[in-house]
Amino acid sequence: MLEELKKELRESANPEKAKTLQRFFKTGKGQYGEGDIFLGIQVPIQRQIAREYIDLNFQEIQELLNSKIHEERLIALIILAIKFKKAKKDNFVKRQIFEFYLKNINRVNNWDLVDFSAPNIVGEFLQKEDTGILKQLAKSGNFWERRIAIISTYSFIRKRSFGEALAISDILLKDEHDLIHKAVGWMLREIGKRNKNVLEIFLQQRHKEMPRTMLRYAIEKFPEDERKKWLKK
Repeated sequence: MLEELKKELRESANPEKAKTLQRFFKTGKGQYGEGDIFLGIQVPIQRQIAREYIDLNFQEIQELLNSKIHEERLIALIILAIKFKKAKKDNFVKRQIFEFYLKNINRVNNWDLVDFSAPNIVGEFLQKEDTGILKQLAKSGNFWERRIAIISTYSFIRKRSFGEALAISDILLKDEHDLIHKAVGWMLREIGKRNKNVLEIFLQQRHKEMPRTMLRYAIEKFPEDERKKWLKK
């Protein structure tokens, strides 16, 4: 079954699209996605393929995660997320998937991989669990783990629970990586879309010390005159 999946991926490959994606995801030497290889397959096609192979076992998913090919890793994560959702109230299966994810966290190593999987697996699992792991990840020396920490809180934000996101944002407030600035700003913006007052209270004491990119992302949905005031404060 695994070989069939790989064959289907290669048949769907688009070399020209792959070149564009390799530039977009910064795969050059010294860049954050260094060495990542793309086949050039659009995400909707990857989702469709993933649904065909939902019965892959952990060993087969592990092989996909170990791949240098970006699409194979993404499909592995899509399959895990589908399995997680289908488990519904089966907490044993959900914990298995969560722990498998953490064991392979070093393979979740580009921003789209993080942004898809973190809320749908980590965030969802932690809804009824101790969220201390998020603080540990937020203090990691690996910026992908730090991004997983903040993006996982999107699952809480969607349920109008903001404490986790605000706590992780505080930890990452002075992070040096641009991808973290954007991620934190994005989560703060999502809070603001649901409760603008909560976001403004958070920003009031922190807007001067946070990176400008983070602030711009956070206030993106504010009226233009309000955005200008925040940027001038």
